[in-house]
Amino acid sequence: MSATSPFGPELRRLRQEAGLTLTEFSVALNYDKGYLSKVERGERSASPELARRCDAFLGANGDLQRLAVRLEVESDTMETPATPSTWLVGRREVLAAGTGALIDLGLKLGGQALSAPDPLLPSFRAQFDQLRMLGQSTAPKILLPLLEAQTRVIVALAADIQSGTRVPALLLASRFAEFTGWMAQEAGDSGAALGWTGEAAGLARAGGDPHLGSYALVRRALVTFYGGDAAATVALARRAQSDELPPRIRGLAAQREAQGHALVGDELDCLRNLDKARKLLGSDDARTGADPVIGTSHVSDPAAMTTGWCLYDLGRPKAAAEVLDRECLRLPPHALRTRARYGFRRALAHAASGEVEHASTIAMELLAVMPAVPSATVNSDVRRLARELTRFRSNRAVRDLQPALARVLAPAHD
Repeated sequence: MSATSPFGPELRRLRQEAGLTLTEFSVALNYDKGYLSKVERGERSASPELARRCDAFLGANGDLQRLAVRLEVESDTMETPATPSTWLVGRREVLAAGTGALIDLGLKLGGQALSAPDPLLPSFRAQFDQLRMLGQSTAPKILLPLLEAQTRVIVALAADIQSGTRVPALLLASRFAEFTGWMAQEAGDSGAALGWTGEAAGLARAGGDPHLGSYALVRRALVTFYGGDAAATVALARRAQSDELPPRIRGLAAQREAQGHALVGDELDCLRNLDKARKLLGSDDARTGADPVIGTSHVSDPAAMTTGWCLYDLGRPKAAAEVLDRECLRLPPHALRTRARYGFRRALAHAASGEVEHASTIAMELLAVMPAVPSATVNSDVRRLARELTRFRSNRAVRDLQPALARVLAPAHD
């Protein structure tokens, strides 16, 4: 941040208007007084975390966040490969080939060639549930080839079966494709994630379901959210909230919009959308909607968990920690990926609240499972936690945590 940046002077003005000395302000934010003084003078840059906290504490309603200059683009959440994914299903070609192509490929189930597809759909449906559960404890790169192959198989089966069964086959294939996109995103391949999400929407339309295409907007908004693009996140999420859509999709879209507003410190719109999401996701229609369930299947109260997530981005770490403490206790033990996702956000909230030892304890437990469930998206909060803890590097708990943090954040080598 240059000396001419308006952030520092505006921060000083708002602090003084609030009647706070620099010492009082530093104690309230749990930041070093000397560092804050340099920020106000324009000699040091304000991190996104500090900007959010100052904004929330001084009631600036996002103004300070908009003034803050981001010296580093937080693209570390997603690593787009140099070459596009080559795994997209190509449904026109597969549908034209029919099930004969499957026999040529030697694809078998239980030692029998796939020559009688109708009875196989329940088996594939059960496999979907198993793979979804396996995704909670397995590296995404291990699952991706199997998910991609299964999607192709089911699409090919739909070519030769009777019309009455073709529709559920295509709809199941769309869910495989959607989950494949999520695993691609977890693996750090945003291009493949978007490609598979689009494929899922196309398969759903072919099966007579126009709604999954709207959910694809929610998935695309997740990619832009992790890329730090608040405006695109909000715009995409709003497109998935028309009244004719199922309540579950509208509720998930409202959650995503809330997260977009939180990124820029717009607390009013964030909380308004969280309230909307809570009502939609809590409705009877949302609970008895599509099967398999759309979106997370391991968080019992998605709106409450997202509220804790957003409170941190709004610069309210203590309130965030309280909510996340409660909601993380409700996560099933086997859901390692989900526990890591929200657990690191919980650790981050405690660290930002000055509860460094507690944050380090939470993080140490989670870092032990990260090799089993590596995640490009979770790593975004791991990096934020590492930066937050550098302010407390003299703390013994932080020093003990540093080697484990470094191992998780080290670049992977093939």
